[in-house]
Amino acid sequence: MNSSSVDITTPDGVANAYLSRPDDDPHPGVLFIMDAYGLRPTIDEMVDRIASDDYIVLAPNVFYRAGRSPVPPVPDMSDPEQRAGFFQSLRPLMDELTAERLAADGAAYLDYLARTGAQGPVAITGYCMGARLAWRIAAAHPDRVAALAGFHAGGLVTDAPDSPHLSAGNIKAELYFGFADQDRSMTPEQISTLEQALSEAGARYSADVYAGAQHGYTMADTPAYNEAARERHFRELRALLARTLS
Repeated sequence: MNSSSVDITTPDGVANAYLSRPDDDPHPGVLFIMDAYGLRPTIDEMVDRIASDDYIVLAPNVFYRAGRSPVPPVPDMSDPEQRAGFFQSLRPLMDELTAERLAADGAAYLDYLARTGAQGPVAITGYCMGARLAWRIAAAHPDRVAALAGFHAGGLVTDAPDSPHLSAGNIKAELYFGFADQDRSMTPEQISTLEQALSEAGARYSADVYAGAQHGYTMADTPAYNEAARERHFRELRALLARTLS
C-alpha cells in the first residue's frame, strides 16, 4: 500500500491525517473516523487493510484543534480510577466536536478525498465515538455519502434535543451497525430507539449485536479487543462497500 501522513486545511486550522491507497489511480473513497484513543499504529493497520480492497482511505485526527497528538498516554485501563481519569481528560476534546464543526470538518475531509482521486460519493466508517461523528458528517452531507458503518458505536441515542438519532431523516446512505454486546453507551433500549428512527425515516439499514463483544472490540491495542468480532466487522464492512461504492 502507498501510505503517508497528510495535512488537511479546515475552517479552523489544519488536521493531520493518515492516507492509504493501492496506487495513484482513481478509486472509491472511504473516510475512517477514529475512536477516542486517536491516530496510532492500530488505526494505520486497519486503514491499510481497507485500502487493500482498492479504496482510497483517509483517517483524520478529529481532535486536531488540540494538536497533532493530543490524546494523552493510555493508562492501565483495567484500573477503574485510571480509566475514568483518562476519559475525563478527553472530555474537553470531545465537547469541541459540535454538529456544526463536524459538518465543516466533514466537508474538508470529503473535499480532500476528492482531490486525491476518490470517485463519486464516499463511504464513512466510524468506531466508538467515531461512529457518532460519522453519523453527523453523513447527515450534514447526504449527497456525498453513499454508505455509513458504525462499530461499537456509542451515544447515537440520548435525551439531548440534538441527539444524532433525531436526524435520521437527513441521511441518504445505506447504513450498517455492529453494536457491542452489553454496551453501556448503546443499550438494547437505545438500539431499539435508533432502529425505530431509521425505519420511520425509510432508511436502508441493518444492525447486529455482536454477542460477547465489548465496547471497542475492533481495536487490537485495547483490553476490549475480540479477534472474531474484529474479523466479522471487516467482512460486514467489505460487503457494505462492495454494495454501495462503484
